[in-house]
Amino acid sequence: MLMKKIVLIPDSFKGTMSSAQICGLMREAALRYFPDAEVVEIPIADGGEGTVDAFLSTCHRGEKISTRVQGPYGALLGSFWGQIGDSAVIEMAACAGLPLTRENRDPSVTTTYGVGQLIEEAWNHACRQVVVGLGGSGTNDGGCGLAAALGVRFFDAEGREFVPVGGTLKNIAHIDLSQRKPFIDKMDLVAMCDTGNPLFGFNGAAYVFAPQKGADARMVEELDAGLRHLDKIVQKDLGVDASQIPGVGAAGGCGFGMVAFLGASIRMGIDMLLEAVGFDRLLQGADYVFTGEGKIDGQSLGGKVISGVARHALQAGVPVIVVAGDVGEDIGEVYGKGVSAVFSTNRVAQDFSKVRYRCMDDLSQTMDNIFRLIRLAETRK
Repeated sequence: MLMKKIVLIPDSFKGTMSSAQICGLMREAALRYFPDAEVVEIPIADGGEGTVDAFLSTCHRGEKISTRVQGPYGALLGSFWGQIGDSAVIEMAACAGLPLTRENRDPSVTTTYGVGQLIEEAWNHACRQVVVGLGGSGTNDGGCGLAAALGVRFFDAEGREFVPVGGTLKNIAHIDLSQRKPFIDKMDLVAMCDTGNPLFGFNGAAYVFAPQKGADARMVEELDAGLRHLDKIVQKDLGVDASQIPGVGAAGGCGFGMVAFLGASIRMGIDMLLEAVGFDRLLQGADYVFTGEGKIDGQSLGGKVISGVARHALQAGVPVIVVAGDVGEDIGEVYGKGVSAVFSTNRVAQDFSKVRYRCMDDLSQTMDNIFRLIRLAETRK
């Protein structure tokens, strides 16, 4: 019996293809070999780039609102957020994302200030529930920047007010919430993350994520020490102990800042999106699920798209095939967590700087080969 239903639910391949583009290419290959199959496309994101588009697409309503806020280095830049009724979806990558730092990556000086500006703009548009996607950041300021934009005040030992960044967290001597924007208490804030990392330590924000943001070994140690110091001041002045909550280490500790300064809750992004799209219902009658991301490695099991999709599909008894731009060495565990097979699109074994320009063709060719093999197996039953 030939295939009847295929579910496509990939994350974006950061810096190359959006999840919607990937779905389109996968669909073309599927229908080439199984023209009568039902193909369900679910463009998705778990907090990073594409989160706003994913929510708008999932809900089939709402609008993307353009604006200007501070970027990762403080300069004004064009940004956006999504409004769905009285709810807002913000992706911090739209104003504090790693691609916005370009070649000058330095997480000791970047800020999340613009994220706070987006939150305030959402309130001014009558949004009372705000989801902030914490992914794809180029920052390591513990969320102090976004807090400062919303009226939280930070002082050094000399009593001077300043906006902390990763390299100056160590200078915080006192935190004052007395001038925090009053609307924060009336807003339902959710920090949506794709990792379960704590704030500091070898599994924390700096050690795990800062190297890809431009930090060398010495800077990583300094950033981690800064986050530890921030936690101590937060406990002293605010009476909040949040450093070990899973997910607060997301986006350079931005999750911690949202919990400590704004009283936000933390949820795994993939769980929110799978719930919103009714994924368990869509799995009914499916023969295969195709998912993927730019690189699959050990972190892919820590709350990211592949992890969530595989967990739900395993319960439904549907095979999951992962297609990724790159495959790490530490993926053995995925096969026991619901993943049936993993394929890389890097057909010519070249560096990302070269293959990024041919990624769409490589994905198409990879999917063609996968469906060619599946059809062969199906027709020989």
